[in-house]
Amino acid sequence: MKGNVLDLAVAVIIGAAFAQVVNAMVEAVLMPAISALVGSPNFDSFAMVTLNGNDIRFGVLLTALVNFLLVAAAVYFAIVLPMNKMIEARNRRLGITPAEEEADPQVQLLTEIRDALTQRSA
Repeated sequence: MKGNVLDLAVAVIIGAAFAQVVNAMVEAVLMPAISALVGSPNFDSFAMVTLNGNDIRFGVLLTALVNFLLVAAAVYFAIVLPMNKMIEARNRRLGITPAEEEADPQVQLLTEIRDALTQRSA
């Protein structure tokens, strides 16, 4: 149990530090690229509706969604994809093959019943 807590603590610290890297990448690289294409670094004033003197700004939600997608893509391509490739390479080097999942006995039984009914009706 103690090892798991230490692993979790290290993951939280590394995650917090990496959040700054991802935010810098999104704010300094990706959003300026989008702003060069679209003409605006954010969509806050996009699709603004005034209703009874109140501004309803759908663009703020759109900006948040774009930021989320950019952060998710940055994390996927910077962490998840390289980590999966490293794990695959390590497993190949060690000769570890992925274990095939054993079929659920209920699924096997249903498959046998289906096959028997198919043969019976034919």
